[in-house]
Amino acid sequence: MTIALAELNRLDPAAFEAAVGDVFELAPWVAKAALARRPFATVSDLHVAMMGAVRAAPREQQLAFLRNHPDLAGKAAVTEDSQREQASVGLDALSLEEFARFHRMNDAYKTKFGFPFMVCVRRHTRDSILAQFERRLVCDEASEFAQALQEVFYITRLRLAAKVTGEGMPDVNGRLSTHVLDTHAGRPAIGVAIELFEQAGERWHRIATAITNADGRTDQPLIGGRPLPIGWYELRFAVGDHFRRRGIEAGDPPFLETVPLRFSVAEPEGHYHVPLLCTPWSYSTYRGS
Repeated sequence: MTIALAELNRLDPAAFEAAVGDVFELAPWVAKAALARRPFATVSDLHVAMMGAVRAAPREQQLAFLRNHPDLAGKAAVTEDSQREQASVGLDALSLEEFARFHRMNDAYKTKFGFPFMVCVRRHTRDSILAQFERRLVCDEASEFAQALQEVFYITRLRLAAKVTGEGMPDVNGRLSTHVLDTHAGRPAIGVAIELFEQAGERWHRIATAITNADGRTDQPLIGGRPLPIGWYELRFAVGDHFRRRGIEAGDPPFLETVPLRFSVAEPEGHYHVPLLCTPWSYSTYRGS
């Protein structure tokens, strides 16, 4: 259930805290502290005020706040938001080997830093989360504490954007799109089947399918309305069928049947346009806009 920013600005303190007090994990004091900054001109201003309350809190209060967060892939996430977020990247459905790996890394991290590993899972693939674990385990305490608060910024920005509507919404969504240009014919390629895969370990999981329209594009972004998880992806274009429909003889079997384009995403809130320009015998791509 969402609430308009204008209405939120008019609520009495108790109702205000009830409306957004759960944005920060088990920390209703954050919403209470942000009350003094009302009215908020934009939803982003509200988030800045709430994060400001966290950053201005005494170190022991910040530490207690971080310790209230659940382990990644732990037996139980503390709040419904945490449960949904971890499930979105498959951390609720790990194999025994994967679970054991996360458990070892959780323990190593908490032993070194004294609080759970913080990461905004909706901005990462599972492989990227594991890479973050390994990279950040060697960091010093000061830089890792600062990174933990930055991850809180990302987590709560997404949560608040899902709860409050109004002017100046936080920039939380990315977009992945594509188009296919038949450079042999000099026009868009219509009816090309496209599959999008995400890498998970040594496996590739199909996460989207589409067919190009009369403009050579897909009717909807392949990923949209959410962050683009950091990680490796592969687009597969069934160009063989397209050229057969055009009556092009390209060999038996044809020189190009399915064209794979492998690429990475590093900007969860960015726009990645990954087109295919092809003939029956060649292809190219680029990152467009």
